[in-house]
Amino acid sequence: MKTILPATTPAVLRDALSRRSVVRALALFALWWLLLFAFYAFPEVDIAVARAFFVATACPESHTAGQVCGSFPYAQEDIFIFLRKVFFYVPSATALVLLWILIRCLQHHGATYDAVKVRRISLSLLALFIGPYVLVNLVLKSFSGRPRPYQTDLFGGNLPFTPAGSFTGQCDNNCSFVSGEAAGAGWVACIILFLPPHLRPVLAPPILAVSLVTPALRLSFGGHYLSDVTLGWLSSLVVYAAVFAVFEITRTRKIQR
Repeated sequence: MKTILPATTPAVLRDALSRRSVVRALALFALWWLLLFAFYAFPEVDIAVARAFFVATACPESHTAGQVCGSFPYAQEDIFIFLRKVFFYVPSATALVLLWILIRCLQHHGATYDAVKVRRISLSLLALFIGPYVLVNLVLKSFSGRPRPYQTDLFGGNLPFTPAGSFTGQCDNNCSFVSGEAAGAGWVACIILFLPPHLRPVLAPPILAVSLVTPALRLSFGGHYLSDVTLGWLSSLVVYAAVFAVFEITRTRKIQR
């Protein structure tokens, strides 16, 4: 005898989608804090990775006792400098493309209006604004106080090293924690989720490559520690998931009223 399963109602599907969105956002949020705790508890990881890209040199005769001299040679290579400049503008360029697509979508009405695409693009742009621009560049980088590797006395600078998340460093502005460029690169990686299926095999690999090379360059330049780029990159995924989760919860509650 054939068993007839009850049909799943749209309301049930919406509730399930909301729960998955919340669980995903909370899991990423918990992972971010877990990694922050690990980097704070084991600062030697940051120091060791930064030291792998640092080349010590002989100090001049006028140097003070105990001073470390040297540089991060990758920061002086023309090809890497060029790549860093190009990748720096990738998030902004991506946002402009999405904005252009959004405007085109809003010009449609009735049957040709794609509400799902409009929603995805709008929330993606909102996540970019909240994450890399506000949370990272306006808040964390302004108040964290963490000196960049090349600013510390471990790598040729004159400021003391501070671990990730301590907020006790002597950097005044545009500080190392967390990496803004890594955050922008993390946001670009999120766009892969909404690529048309037929374009993913073509566009996903280069997008992911740019998203990972960008923080790697900042690391090799001595501009950030491993914790800065890791937590910066992941912060965009957290914000992205949170924005979509809040939207799903809000929409579900409005429908249930």
